Amino acid sequence: MENNKEMRKWLDDLNLDHPLVIAGPCSAETEEQVLKIAHELKDTDVTYFRAGIWKPRTRPGMFEGVGALGLKWLQKVKAETGMKICTEVANAAHVKLALEHDVDLLWIGARSTVSPFIMQEIADALEGTDKPVLIKNPVNPDLALWLGGIERIYASGVKNIGAIHRGFSTYEKTKYRNNPEWQLAIEFQNKFPDIPLINDPSHITGKRDMIFDVSQSALDLNFDGLMIETHYDPENAWSDAAQQVTPSTLVQIMRDLKIRKETNAEADYNNALENLRAQIDVVDNQIIELLGKRMKAADGIGQLKKDKNVAVLQSKRWNEILGKMVMEGQQFGLSEEFILKMFKAIHQESINHQEKILQS
Repeated sequence: MENNKEMRKWLDDLNLDHPLVIAGPCSAETEEQVLKIAHELKDTDVTYFRAGIWKPRTRPGMFEGVGALGLKWLQKVKAETGMKICTEVANAAHVKLALEHDVDLLWIGARSTVSPFIMQEIADALEGTDKPVLIKNPVNPDLALWLGGIERIYASGVKNIGAIHRGFSTYEKTKYRNNPEWQLAIEFQNKFPDIPLINDPSHITGKRDMIFDVSQSALDLNFDGLMIETHYDPENAWSDAAQQVTPSTLVQIMRDLKIRKETNAEADYNNALENLRAQIDVVDNQIIELLGKRMKAADGIGQLKKDKNVAVLQSKRWNEILGKMVMEGQQFGLSEEFILKMFKAIHQESINHQEKILQS
């Protein structure tokens, strides 16, 4: 699969003057619920109304969607509001039913993207369709697996393709439901700049009060759109209640987001500059998080040394680390002077942490 501007034709043909917005409830619950939300989203920036019909859940016994019945509700949404409709498909049977009900856009979830067997089954069922198909990143941060899933769909003759960045699972506890790993999304953009990339802040954050900030970060990184879960009564939603926003909140988010629309030469420079600065911000945040984790490990060492009455400073170990880091830094074009200054500062902070514990 080679980068091709035709991949984004389906998006360009919409002639939007704002980022693409896909919104609607996590799950279609009742016909009344679906239509009420849809009518509240009518005449907003929303182009595609989304609703989960089949819901893959981590454990059995949880609400797993209303099934094919919900597709008829989506058809009513299209008829009554004029919005395009979309839903997730996880197997060939889902694809067949969605196409039979003239669903305008289909997306493939993270739990499906992780399996080449499932992706091939879905690709075969989608063969030759002109519907846009969006592929979410796999659960784990594996760019090759994500691209492999997209390539399978592309190889089946589907030319209207997009990707959804919904973050990645991690065993470590973070402020996100799914860690965004922005650097991986940036690498995706660099490899395939013409594949539309949509951000899913609902699944990244898992919390409605964080959706705006993540959405802004995505737009700063030149994402093409947003998928935001929206419900008129999010607190009582049947699935993922904490990450859904009300239609009025969604409208306010879209008003408050800073969106660059200019296309002149100076604006191109500013957009490129802001994009690079946004990338730096992403990496800087990662550095801070990693330093925090390093100092937690140092705290553990400090407690262990206190328990065993061992001195804080271990010169031999420190010199080994310093020599190794200088060599590794050189491979990334980092000067020895910079590496020495940086790691001496890190080492001093580590000593401070350990001494604090020893003196407590």
